[in-house]
Amino acid sequence: MSTRIAARRVYLDGAFTPATVVIDDGLVASIESFDVSADTVLPADAVLLPGLVDSHVHLDEPGRTEWEGFATGTAAAAAGGVTTVVDMPLNSSPVTTTIEALQLKRAAARGKLAVDVAYWGGAVPENLGSLRAMADAGVVGFKCFLSPSGIDEFGHLDPEQLERCLAELAEFDGLLIVHAEDPAHLHADGALGPHYADFEASRPPLSERAAIQRVIDAARRTGARAHIVHVSDGGSLDAVRAAKAEGVRLTIETCPHYLTLDAAAVPDGAGAFKCCPPIRGGDNPDLLWAGVVDGTIDAIVSDHSPATVALKDNPDFGLAWGGIAGLQTGLSAVHSTARARGLAFETLLPLMTTGPARIAGLEGLGVIEVGAPAHLVAFAPDEQLTVDAAALEYRNPVSPWHGQTLTGVVRETWLRGASVYRRGAAVTEREGRELLRMAAVVEA
Repeated sequence: MSTRIAARRVYLDGAFTPATVVIDDGLVASIESFDVSADTVLPADAVLLPGLVDSHVHLDEPGRTEWEGFATGTAAAAAGGVTTVVDMPLNSSPVTTTIEALQLKRAAARGKLAVDVAYWGGAVPENLGSLRAMADAGVVGFKCFLSPSGIDEFGHLDPEQLERCLAELAEFDGLLIVHAEDPAHLHADGALGPHYADFEASRPPLSERAAIQRVIDAARRTGARAHIVHVSDGGSLDAVRAAKAEGVRLTIETCPHYLTLDAAAVPDGAGAFKCCPPIRGGDNPDLLWAGVVDGTIDAIVSDHSPATVALKDNPDFGLAWGGIAGLQTGLSAVHSTARARGLAFETLLPLMTTGPARIAGLEGLGVIEVGAPAHLVAFAPDEQLTVDAAALEYRNPVSPWHGQTLTGVVRETWLRGASVYRRGAAVTEREGRELLRMAAVVEA
């Protein structure tokens, strides 16, 4: 039996229009004119969006479920309007660098998913030469670091290994996603004290720029696809623009914390704000937003990288664990700042839906169109909320937006037409699925 959801503003083909979405067997069966007699009619102050896609999420399971986990992490995704996430190969234990580790991760996910999940594999010195087998096992691409990851079992690639890795991936058109900081330009390791400026100075923009240029040069030589994760330095975008214009197969992402937070406003000793590369100040947010508007930046994703309160709540920025918890608040934070800058909501949505879907090879997601999965979000763009970290779905109540008032609230999220989250009622279903490479879909 069909279900019909109607709204006066539905995001279709890049614009908002009145419509009714007809859902059958979990798919969008048709899109019809707005009908007040539909099964669900959104109030006039809400819009109907496609489910967001977040291609950069650390769910940390198995092995570090005290940090997060499939149950809590996917619940936070649903509450944030995200219906598909791609899980990073660290900080779980074991790290996802072998087929056996992928199998353990898949087993750990079973029965816990509130939204759909795909998996990145890891590219480390020890598994170069065996990446094709992991791709065939279902990972959508491979994550590497060019500097120490902070996890001993997930080593970084030196320049020669980066070149070998890209050449290997080029043979089967695999994707390498890169944490791009050059260790030669990282200035400190250990205690730094409570002042954020000292931490920011320890990881200067030059580190990002040098590493991004190294990836560009290697991708050009090998013809491989490369993606730069969590770009924080707006000054690196000119090199990205030039590489794209040249035809280098390069995409990049940035994150809500880089677009909405300012280094100058980070309180002393506030470990919730620590991430690598760091939140920067000055005109850097302006440069990043210019990259959003002109299309240089392909995606806005959370880099949700939580840890325990004990690890984050260290007043020394050199010793606090690095990582932002932002999966549930990303849409509201970015929407709030974009609105303050006078940017249309429509400018943002492709970067939080089809952009990350395309990067991860999950075509057909992030849209409301006939034949697509009925992943939908009721969002109130004018409603305000004050972030209370303790009320978020995360396992650990840590957020750099704690206490901030944001504009834009997710009221309900549907996965394949079934309501999985309602504001005030939390997660209502756990019918998420695994999405494996080559479009194979397996029940979780």
